[in-house]
Formats: sequence, C-alpha cells, structure tokens
Amino acid sequence: MERGLTGRTVETVIGGDRVDAFVPVPLPPSPPLDLTGLQTLLAEANVSLGRLDGVSSLLPDKELLLYTYIRKEALLSSQIEGTQSTLSDLLLFELEEPPGVPESDVVEVVSYVAALQHGLERLREGFPLSTRLIREIHRILLSRGRGSDKQPGEFRKTGVWLGGQRARDAEFVPPPANHLLDCLSDLERFLHAAGDDLPPLLRAGLAHVQFETIHPFLDGNGRVGRLLITFLLCQQGTLSDPLLYLSLYFKRHRETYYRLLTQVRTRGDWEAWLAFYVEGVTFVAQEVVAATDRLSRLVSRDRGAIASHGRRAGSALRVLDAFAARPLGSISSVAERTELSFPTASSSIDLLVELGILRELTGKQRNRLFVYDDYLSILNEGTEPL
Repeated sequence: MERGLTGRTVETVIGGDRVDAFVPVPLPPSPPLDLTGLQTLLAEANVSLGRLDGVSSLLPDKELLLYTYIRKEALLSSQIEGTQSTLSDLLLFELEEPPGVPESDVVEVVSYVAALQHGLERLREGFPLSTRLIREIHRILLSRGRGSDKQPGEFRKTGVWLGGQRARDAEFVPPPANHLLDCLSDLERFLHAAGDDLPPLLRAGLAHVQFETIHPFLDGNGRVGRLLITFLLCQQGTLSDPLLYLSLYFKRHRETYYRLLTQVRTRGDWEAWLAFYVEGVTFVAQEVVAATDRLSRLVSRDRGAIASHGRRAGSALRVLDAFAARPLGSISSVAERTELSFPTASSSIDLLVELGILRELTGKQRNRLFVYDDYLSILNEGTEPL
C-alpha cells in the first residue's frame, strides 16, 4: 500500500548548505497495515522460527553454536558497513594472533559482539528496551577503532546526510538534531505499545526502519538498527536465543534492502518492506536449521572416527568438542578450555590431525595453530567480504 510521504520536511542548514531534512511521523503506520498479503509469509516465518527454537533446545550444548552464530551476525552486519574482516580473522584476533586484515576491521566486529551480549544481558535483567539502552549499546559498539571519535553513546548534536559529498547533494537528510528526542520518544512508546495486536515480528521490522530513518548517531546507525531487531525478537519471546543471523539476508540483498528503506519514506509502502524482511527471517531461520544439522552430523561423524582409538579417544573427544565450540585454536588454548594437560591436549590434537579432522595452519614446530576445516567452512558460508 502506498501512503505517500511518511513524514514532513523541515528546512535546516548543514555545512553551509540549506537543505530539507525528513522528520518521520510516529509509528504505527497510518492508514493501518494491510496484512492480507503478509499473513502467509508471516505464518511461514513463525513456523521457521519455531523450528529454529526447537533445534536449539535439542542441542547438547547450545552455547557452542551461540558463540559462533553471534560472531557470524556481528561479522555480517559489520561487512554491510564495509569491514573486510572474515570469521577466521575474528577467531585469530580472539586468540591474540595477528588477523589477516587491519586490526581496526576486526575490532569493529569484536565491539559488535560485546554490544549484542551487553544488550541481551540487560534485557534478561529486566531493563527496558529504551533510548538509554540504545545509547549504552552504541557506546560499546564504537568504544574502539573506527568511529570511536564519533561521540560513542551520545545522540548527535549536528545534522547529517546520507549519500553525496555535501548535504545539498544528499540522497537523504535525517531529522535535524533538535527533533531527535521527540522522534526517539515516539519510537520508544511504539516499542512498548500494548493492545494493538501487532505481531512481534512486524513490530521489529517497523522499528528497524524508523530507527534508520531517525539516524540518531553520527556513526554506527546501521549496526545499532540491526541489533534492535535481535533485541526486540528476544525480548518479546519470538526468539529464545540470538541464533538468527539476519544480516546474511540483508547483505545478500543489500540493494533491495536500501531501496525498500527509501521506498517506505517516499511512498509509505510499509507492506513491501515487511514482505522482504519477513521472507528474510524465514530464509535465515531455515538456513540456520540446515547449517546446525550439517554441523551436528559432521561432529557425529568425526566422533565416530575417534571412538575406535581406545584410551586416546576420551581426551580426543573433549578436544573435538573444544574445536566445535571454537574451530580455530592452539594447543595451549585447547588445553585451557578442556582442562587437559598440555601433553595430553597435544597428543589428542595430533590424533585429530592424523584422522584428517584438524589441519595445522602455521607450518611451524612451535606456537602452532589448528583449524577444524570442515566445521569452519560451513560457518563461513555467506561471510565473504563485499
């Protein structure tokens, strides 16, 4: 449904250019959403999310996958903004090994992981999803590396624009700074609205676009906006755990993603955006279920190969589980995580190398690193830098 412009323009001056900035009207959309074409998509998404929750509940230790899936979402969301880091770079950095890209790229991803974990912990403590929490998230997200000079944790006090070298050439000019608090207060009220029968999945999709339109920070708005989806879905019980790396879908369809965000503002076509977004939830939920199944079958296969090696098998199985949690590691890091002695961890890793399960990366005799290649290749799908 096309409603026309979903806001009003106000004149402002940015960098000496007099431009029209866009101030969105509060949510929910008016006229109300036409859910006729969305009902089937919404039902499919909810079924897929139910299967995703079912898979996580059946895992012997879902923390193993949470560790890597959270990092995959952090990586993908950061790649949309231009970082060239890979999952291997992130894992190397966490082992205090030099990554294959500038450290600033990896720090962005590490900060995203920290921001996501902080937000989820605050919500579990009962803290409301609010502008205060959003500022906390932003402060952590931009605490180090690029963007750390862009007022982390503070709403912008100046105008910004998107696209173009100057404001007068911009593709879009978000609300002036003096309109931010009113816009954010309206958004916060929408996040906590009750009695409107709006499905949680759609509320998260609407809130994401509104946040991106408000663009309250000097930097990091895209990443915070995508985090907002995760926080809302977990807070409202649609997701039990943040296993849904939705940025995979946004990254693969980034031109459509940005086009539909613009289309909401210029035409008021919320339904087209929501259809795209809900289809993405279904796609990624199904992808996560399939990937989890493949990872589970891979580990089962490799456990079977290890089981026939007598007295060495017990320790080797513990080492395999450690690599299933973090598919790249050194002997000392594995010994620490498994609580095995260094010689026992080393002997177990040697067995896994002999069996073709692990591969040594460095070619050195000391300070060696090992990778669970088949496992990491499944996790790596879709994470190639743009």
